[in-house]
Amino acid sequence: MNGSKISFDDTAVAFGDKSDKALRLMYFLFCTMNYPLITKVGIWCTSTVLKLKLPVKGLIRKTLFFQFCGGESLEGCRTTIEKLKQSNIKAILDYSVEGENTEEGFEANKLEMIRSLEYAATSENIPITVMKLTAFIDFDLLIKAQSGLSFTENEKNKYIRFEKRVEAICAKAVKHGKCLYIDAEESWIQKAIDNVVYAMMRKFNKDKAYIFNTYQLYKKSALNDLTNAHQELRSMNCHLGAKLVRGAYMEKERERAEEMGYDDPIQPNKMACDRDYNLALDYCIDHIDSISVCAGTHNEDSSMHLAELIDSKGVDRADSRVFFAQLYGMSDNISYNLAKEGFNVAKYVPYGSVEKVMPYLMRRAEENTAIAGQTSREFLLVKKELKRRKG
Repeated sequence: MNGSKISFDDTAVAFGDKSDKALRLMYFLFCTMNYPLITKVGIWCTSTVLKLKLPVKGLIRKTLFFQFCGGESLEGCRTTIEKLKQSNIKAILDYSVEGENTEEGFEANKLEMIRSLEYAATSENIPITVMKLTAFIDFDLLIKAQSGLSFTENEKNKYIRFEKRVEAICAKAVKHGKCLYIDAEESWIQKAIDNVVYAMMRKFNKDKAYIFNTYQLYKKSALNDLTNAHQELRSMNCHLGAKLVRGAYMEKERERAEEMGYDDPIQPNKMACDRDYNLALDYCIDHIDSISVCAGTHNEDSSMHLAELIDSKGVDRADSRVFFAQLYGMSDNISYNLAKEGFNVAKYVPYGSVEKVMPYLMRRAEENTAIAGQTSREFLLVKKELKRRKG
C-alpha cells in the first residue's frame, strides 16, 4: 500500500456513501454557511424558537443534526457507525451535551460516559471515546485549582469526587481496551486539567497509550508542553497519548489576555501555528515507540504531511498508534480518501437529544463560518460532486 498516490480531490470517494438527497442537503447547508450574517441570524432564530418550545425539532433533526450528529442515543448511532465502517472509517463516540453545573448533572455525565464505553466495547469500529473534564466539575473549581487558591472543605470534597469520576471512566476505558481522548479547554483551566490527565496516564498508560491529552497548537507553549510531557512520562516508563489540534478558543483567549494584562498565549499568525503543528507531528512519529498520536485536523496540508511522514519513516499505515480524525459531516474529502489508502481514520460522532446538542451544533455552524475557506471548500467539493453525478 505504501507509495500509493494520495489525493484529497477525489469527490467520488469523498461522497461515495452519500445519496443524491444527502448531497443536496450538504449543498444547501454549506452554501448557507458561506454567509456569516445569515448563519448568525439562523442561530439566533433557532435558539429563540427552541426556548419558546415551538415545534422545530423535526426540522433541526433533518438538517443540522443529520449533517453533524450520529444519533440521539447510543443505539441511534448504530446506522452511522456501520455506514462509516463500510468505508474503513472508525467512530469516536462523543456525548456532546454541555452546560451541566450540578453534582447530580456531573454524576449523570459520568454514568453516560461509562455507558458510552460499554457500548463501544460491543464494536471493533469504535476504538475511541472522548470527553471534556468540565462535564464532571464546576468550571470555577478548576480555575481555583489552577490558581493555587485554598479550597473550602466542601470544595475539597467536590474535587475529590471529580477525580474519582475521571478515574472510574479511565479504568472502564482500559478494561474494554478503548482509547479515551480528553479535550483541551481554556488556558486558565488547562493546567488543572493537565494535572489530572497526566496522573491518569501514569496510572493507566504503562503498556500502551489509552489516555490521551489534547494539545492546541495555536498556543505558543503547546509544542514545548507536548515534548516536556513525553520526556517526563518516558522517564517513568509510561506512554504519551497525544491528540493534536489547532484550537478552539482563540478569540476568547485573546480577549481575556488583553482584559487581564498578561501576554497573549496565542501564536502570532497562522504560519506559526501551522509550523508548530507539523513539528509536533514530526516529534510524535520520531518517538512512535512511546507516543500514540491522533491528528485531529481539517487542514489538508497537515494531513498530507502526516501521511507522507508515515510512509517516509516506514510506519505501517495501519499502525494503531497513529490516527487521523475529523468531525462527522466535515472534511470527507480528507477522511474518505485517507481511509481508502489504508490509513487509520476516525470520525467524531456526536450524539444526544436535539435540544441538548444544540450548543454543539451552533458551534459547528459558527466555526464553519469563521474558519477562512472551510465552508467554501466544503461547498465547492459538494458542488463538484453534484456536477460529476449529473455528468
